[in-house]
Amino acid sequence: MQSIALTPEHYLGTLPEDRKQAIQELRNTIKQNLPPGFTEVMSSGMIGYVVPLSLYPSGYHCNPQLPLPFINIASQKNFIAVYHMGLYANPDLLNWFKSAYTKQVKTKLDMGKSCIRFKKVDQIPYGLIGELAAKIPPQQWIETYERQVKR
Repeated sequence: MQSIALTPEHYLGTLPEDRKQAIQELRNTIKQNLPPGFTEVMSSGMIGYVVPLSLYPSGYHCNPQLPLPFINIASQKNFIAVYHMGLYANPDLLNWFKSAYTKQVKTKLDMGKSCIRFKKVDQIPYGLIGELAAKIPPQQWIETYERQVKR
């Protein structure tokens, strides 16, 4: 079920305690490592980090009135998810992440095109998610998006 929370704090307040702690730690990790220029918002019922319209007025191609999404985090029914659009659009970043994950985490990577799923909150590699968040500044994400996604 998609959250109707209007703020990250409200979203966190709706979660069970174990999920709240994990999402809060993911949120803190991303905010501490994300390059300057991204903005935290509620996006599609999740906590999101976007390129604001002030930096990229063209917005998201699916709805140009929305800022360009980059990373989202969410508590889903059976897992905690990190959605990182850069993994979908940048094969080099995806290869780096898969390699780093297997070196740092004992469990098998559970992943879709841009979604990393964590079924056990005690197995979230926060440090690795921080490294991933730090890898792409907003301008590089805009260039990748325009080259790979927007076409």
